[in-house]
Amino acid sequence: MEVQIAVSKVSKYAINESGDTVEVIERPHGGISVVLADGQTSGRGAKNISNLVVKKVISLLADGVRDGAAARAASDYLYTLRGGKVSSTLNICSVDLVTKTIVLARNNPTPLIIVQHDEFQQYEGPSSPVGLYRNTRPNMIEIKLEVGVSIFMFSDGLIHAGSRTGEQLNILPTIQSFLQQQDSSCQNIADGLLNRAVLLDQGRPVDDISIVVVQVLNLQGDSTRRMLVRLPI
Repeated sequence: MEVQIAVSKVSKYAINESGDTVEVIERPHGGISVVLADGQTSGRGAKNISNLVVKKVISLLADGVRDGAAARAASDYLYTLRGGKVSSTLNICSVDLVTKTIVLARNNPTPLIIVQHDEFQQYEGPSSPVGLYRNTRPNMIEIKLEVGVSIFMFSDGLIHAGSRTGEQLNILPTIQSFLQQQDSSCQNIADGLLNRAVLLDQGRPVDDISIVVVQVLNLQGDSTRRMLVRLPI
């Protein structure tokens, strides 16, 4: 069995720097975590906020702090630093090899989608962003680590895609169609969702868009760990 993680992201039209931040970190007792944050507003100010939140979370995860506690600490840190005047959404997806589970922490009104045993679950209950209030807690989900599980996390730019033209991306059926394709690799799905969103925005994204796809698959070859990053400049 192996875990694959793919990220596709694009900044808001005419804005040089995305306000979203995504980082991947190895966990000290085995496994890996991917952290996604979307800072309030857009551009450099939003990037500073999301980067601050992600740096706090990954530093705590690297020290062995649990995901829920790391999310709460990041919220308290941002609240203390900015006096509750700025916010950031936050998602953490951790593959924990100690518990053999996938742990998800959500401080994000945007839905989180899990595919398990060919069943699609969309988690979209109330969830507060970090930084606005004291003692903000994440919604926590824990599922068994097994082949066939897929996780989809994204910033609200994906939800807002097409708002300028009155169209909207129907995310769940779109994901279902991508998973049914012959080449349904992690990266192809993330790229496909992003391309569909940008197309609805007529090539001018109305907001920063970040998409994270995590899949648990049968072992695809040897036991070598690999990571690929592409950074267009």
